[in-house]
Amino acid sequence: MKIDIPGFGTLDLKYLVLDYNGTIARDGKLLSNLDKTLEELSGHFSIHVLAADASGTAERELAGLPCTVQLFTGEQITEQKVRYIHDLGAEQVVCIGNGSDDRLMLKAARLGVVVLEGEGSAVCAIQHADIISRSIYDAMGLLMIPQRIIATLRN
Repeated sequence: MKIDIPGFGTLDLKYLVLDYNGTIARDGKLLSNLDKTLEELSGHFSIHVLAADASGTAERELAGLPCTVQLFTGEQITEQKVRYIHDLGAEQVVCIGNGSDDRLMLKAARLGVVVLEGEGSAVCAIQHADIISRSIYDAMGLLMIPQRIIATLRN
């Protein structure tokens, strides 16, 4: 997806990277109707879901959907997530997250979107994002109607 934004630059996005819990899932369960949205967006992006997966449900909840699931364990989840963004090619990544451990990947991605959802959002994640959305549905809507991104970020 290519988007020209006056005063911000050109976005040439190929990868959609999503945090799992707090972003597209609540208490380990994929939020309602996101399966359809992921299907639709998979025509425009290679979708990657990153999860520390404390609930152990991410792979099961996302089974059969057009996305790559990457589970992280142990220490330094924040650093593992940002390394994943860099390995994809950060300039081609739009990233959506909400937590403190998402802050560096939101900053590294060409476009970082933080969502509030039911868990809320860490202040440090908000400070590192380009756009704040009140829900994952609103954030996904930005990608389906890119003129909204232009309206928000143009300078």
